[in-house]
Amino acid sequence: MRKLTCLTAVALLLTALFLAPTGALAADKIVIGVPTSLNFLEGKEANNSVKLAVDEINKAGGVKVGGKMLPFVVESIDIRDAAPGVPVPEALLGIEKLILEKKPNALVVGPFRSEALLAGMDMLAKHKVPLLGTIAMSPKTEAKVASDPKYKYVFRVSLDAKYFVGYIAGVMGFLGKEFGFNKVFIMNQDVAWARATAGIMTKIFEGKLKWKVVGHETFPTGASDFAPALMKAKMAGAQVIMPVFDMPQSGILVKQWKAMKVPALMAGFISPLTGPGAWKTFDGKIGGALNAIFELGNIPSAKYPPSKKYYDAYQAKYGVPLEAGHGPAPSYASVYLLKAAIEKAGSLDPDAIVAALKATDAQGVMGHIKFSKGNQLIYGNDPQKEALGCFFQWTDDGKRLIVYPPAIAEGTIKLPAGMKAAK
Repeated sequence: MRKLTCLTAVALLLTALFLAPTGALAADKIVIGVPTSLNFLEGKEANNSVKLAVDEINKAGGVKVGGKMLPFVVESIDIRDAAPGVPVPEALLGIEKLILEKKPNALVVGPFRSEALLAGMDMLAKHKVPLLGTIAMSPKTEAKVASDPKYKYVFRVSLDAKYFVGYIAGVMGFLGKEFGFNKVFIMNQDVAWARATAGIMTKIFEGKLKWKVVGHETFPTGASDFAPALMKAKMAGAQVIMPVFDMPQSGILVKQWKAMKVPALMAGFISPLTGPGAWKTFDGKIGGALNAIFELGNIPSAKYPPSKKYYDAYQAKYGVPLEAGHGPAPSYASVYLLKAAIEKAGSLDPDAIVAALKATDAQGVMGHIKFSKGNQLIYGNDPQKEALGCFFQWTDDGKRLIVYPPAIAEGTIKLPAGMKAAK
């Protein structure tokens, strides 16, 4: 009789287990892993933004999973892939260590270098861990996702090089129309996304825009002397210098540009130039420079209130404003996307989470959130229809004025003192 009772209890337990939502059986928390370069500005602020969103969600009660409210927990690891000389395999070891030891239900932010993300896609497929990447930018990742279902776990919530090129082409087209410019000198960092951006823009300049590329220099990560290339740009008669860098040393390029008085507009992306602190860092000598903000929310827009709400919340929590132009806003948004996907799936099963993420159709701090076939967030020029990046211009009194795209523009592009239009 006693044996029969035990068998009955086991049967009831198995039935309960069978009926319970997949993945939520023994969980008392939802682990978000953040493997990235934590000692770099973008990585630090992206990690902070993840924690900001997690705090907000946990204070509101957590995440509903199969009738049970669970809190988010963040586990971060510094994979150092943005540092000069760190090999890709070392970064991958850090990601796998996090997966094996902390058992994350999903990863957010991810590698800086596209080389590391591309090499890590098989590992993510093997462990079936969804990644909402917010830094690495090579379009090759979404091409792999679109061509092979095993890579479905990889999403990109941030701008990719293809969309970045679209914003640059839009700004350059305006400069050509407004000021008659048609000569550009390209400078880029020697990493995959920057090389891809420079290569695609070269084709656009020489094709659709009908500009002349008067020079092109590539710099290894960690380079700190740009004077010879700036001299070449000046001698070649460049009207626009298009920089593409995400390394801290690239701020020196701006200082040298000002010191040498190169008569060309600086318009592109230099990571140390993006935040409000750049004005003090560069002694107020960056007026007139145009710089990209990869995702709205990393700069507040009065014309899109959700971006300002997030920006202000970050400053209120950490006591300082955001300085990075790439990574923090999509990292914050990713946590909310993950919450919505888990609740829609009613499960922590990775395949169910991926399916729910794939079907996302909502407003976020960067604009409207929807993914392509390759799990790339769709960017455009209207925050009610797509996610947005933008360009701002440093004014001569130290303000960042959004000038592109028109839907959120706060002013028009002005040339630096001493520079004239070509028409």
